[in-house]
Amino acid sequence: MKNNAYLTKNFSVEYDLYANRGYAPIILIEDVNQSGTLTIQAGANSVDWSGYISAVDKTTSFSGSEPADIANDNFVNKWHHIAITYKNDQMKVYVDKYRVLLVPHCNGLQPAYLLVEGIGSQDRPMIFKNFKIADGAQMYMTGQKFTDAKIVTHGINFDIDKATIKPESMGTLNMIVKVLQDNPGLKFEVDGHTDNTGTPAHNLVLSQQRADAVKSQLIVMGVDASLLTSKGFGDTKPIADNMTLDGKANNRRVEFVKQ
Repeated sequence: MKNNAYLTKNFSVEYDLYANRGYAPIILIEDVNQSGTLTIQAGANSVDWSGYISAVDKTTSFSGSEPADIANDNFVNKWHHIAITYKNDQMKVYVDKYRVLLVPHCNGLQPAYLLVEGIGSQDRPMIFKNFKIADGAQMYMTGQKFTDAKIVTHGINFDIDKATIKPESMGTLNMIVKVLQDNPGLKFEVDGHTDNTGTPAHNLVLSQQRADAVKSQLIVMGVDASLLTSKGFGDTKPIADNMTLDGKANNRRVEFVKQ
């Protein structure tokens, strides 16, 4: 970011939120002329959005209710992945695997930059991590024909030595779902890879379990099971040197290989 106007006409914002019955972060997206603001906040009951344009002194508000299985008591004391996408004056907000809110028009505001604010206390601090801003066209591949041989991802994370998918993985999983939706008939083999920590036999089993977990999650998210297979390779196909922490991190990956 080399200037104050770094947001484009098609961008995404993602972060992981820990819901502790305190206040969630408020995302403020400011207009290029500082003449308006979009406000987005994801909470235990709903995702709330408002847009204000000072030139016409107009405020528009929208709210989307959280699905029952992640609302209220099901929301608190857990990590959740929040994804905000903006494209040509339209905004969508996702919480975990759900699209909770669609804003058809953002009052013509021209996004320039964003701020994060909120209120917390010592016993209920505002907790979030993995904050990312990206060009939404590349991230979600909307309307593009997929022609590559495979997608290599490092954004699908698991509990240590387990096949339990962490909530912060939902942004990457949503991307894969979108690719499959935009390319009917496309089939993927979900390949799990590990670094060389642990025995080869253990790594082979773990990578298969993780590949199976990703496949199962994609099916839960609406992907046809016939479009997916899974295979674990353990540490047999490194793409970096396992002698360094960065190398190990690159080797821990999930690949989606076109069939």
